[in-house]
Amino acid sequence: MFKEIKSDLPASIVVFFVAVPLCLGIALASGAPLFSGIIAGMVGGIVVGIASGSALGVSGPAAGLAVIVMSATAALGSWSAFLLTVVLAGVIQLIMGFARAGFIAYFFPSSVIKGMLTGIGLLIILKQIPHALGYDKDAEGDLSYFQTDGETTLSAIARAFDFMTPGAVLIAVLSIAILILWDTVLVHKHRLFQLIQGPIVVVILGITMNYLYQSGLLNFSLAADQTVNIPVPADLADFFNQFTFPDFSAITHVEVWKTAAVLAIVASLETLLCVEATDKLDPYKRVTPTNRELKAQGLGNIVSGLLGGLPVTQVIVRSSANISFGGKTKLSAILHGVFLLISAITIAGLLNRIPLASLAAILIMVGYKLAKPGLFRQMYQLGGEQFIPFAATIAGILATDLLKGITVGMIFSIFYTLRHSYRNAYSMKDVITREDGHEVHHLVLAEEVSFFNKASILKALDAIPANSKVIIDCARSKSIAYDVVELIQDFRNSNAKLKNIAVETIGFVEPA
Repeated sequence: MFKEIKSDLPASIVVFFVAVPLCLGIALASGAPLFSGIIAGMVGGIVVGIASGSALGVSGPAAGLAVIVMSATAALGSWSAFLLTVVLAGVIQLIMGFARAGFIAYFFPSSVIKGMLTGIGLLIILKQIPHALGYDKDAEGDLSYFQTDGETTLSAIARAFDFMTPGAVLIAVLSIAILILWDTVLVHKHRLFQLIQGPIVVVILGITMNYLYQSGLLNFSLAADQTVNIPVPADLADFFNQFTFPDFSAITHVEVWKTAAVLAIVASLETLLCVEATDKLDPYKRVTPTNRELKAQGLGNIVSGLLGGLPVTQVIVRSSANISFGGKTKLSAILHGVFLLISAITIAGLLNRIPLASLAAILIMVGYKLAKPGLFRQMYQLGGEQFIPFAATIAGILATDLLKGITVGMIFSIFYTLRHSYRNAYSMKDVITREDGHEVHHLVLAEEVSFFNKASILKALDAIPANSKVIIDCARSKSIAYDVVELIQDFRNSNAKLKNIAVETIGFVEPA
């Protein structure tokens, strides 16, 4: 686990700095105690990180659950009763994991997942512009178009220019300049700049400038709501007093079970979506075992609920920050949770000196890396069947929220799939022969291969033993979904090489 610590440690520190305001902001947007967000972040990092099979996914409180948390807490009448629903949701997720419900992840098409990543990237940028300008009325982590402060994403940006804080703008501009310089120039100059990540320097710069503002050495200032605001315990006993336990006497209430079921379903969907997206960003193209992930998330929610934390899911903002800044194994996710725990006990006061403008600059760079302009051109060149669901997902996410945006993209993808399926039926067969004492697997793809076939093809390829050969015959195929084409490419270029599997393709057309 520690073999990649030179990469994982700096990445974990970056994810930690990103996670602190997100944990607090999501708790605020959920109408929950602020410390419940920190608890969920710690549990998501340590408990889920250890139990998960995801190499780069990072779990914690999710913005998509904020509305459910707020309405359920009001309906149940107490925070401790709501915590019981988090525990029960975790139990349901455990059951789903053992029931092998994780296969659902393979039914989200590539165009929708890429649209999700790009949409979130653009959303991160748009949501962080007000924080970079010093307008911090909306909670960090609020990813809905209609914000908790009564504004919309666009109206908040317009209003931010009317309430711009020069001190925050100066920090944000310098931070973005440092991050760009770090990525484009310095990281190629010396190994030191690869070990010390740019965001760490940006956070130190922000703390220093905030100190200079407060001491009067620079003629600027930051208000209290323009910095991180984590609860500061007076001592260790005060720290543990912030934990809350569920009210098990509410277990007979029907509303508790209804809320638990909704939480389990929504949290599982968000997790599976993020698993698929994170695997797509993974430079090593590793495949996360989805059933194990559901079990890990279930365990995380049980622990978080028992300690007084918000429900947890795998979160794409933190996961993409982990990947963007060099994380290589799940050690980075675990360490970020450890840092949250240690800092909440020991250095909460120091964390409260970090300007939100510094963190906004880091997140803006994360957003840019998710939504690079070249991806739009690439998807457009693949044709309407890929580009339209991609663009629809982006538009849906920007105009509503994550799950609604995904739904819009899926509707367009299903339309194209049904159109193809109407024209041609599909099937797949795997015939095994022998050649020079080695198994040869003949994988014959059908006339019509849609993204619905992705799960069965992935299963067939994963089942091929090491030191064998596979012939992937596409000669009969009139149409192969881009998701399957990408799957075959990934298998040939990574998994097959790791297992010493010889791959031969017949009639396989590489995408342009």
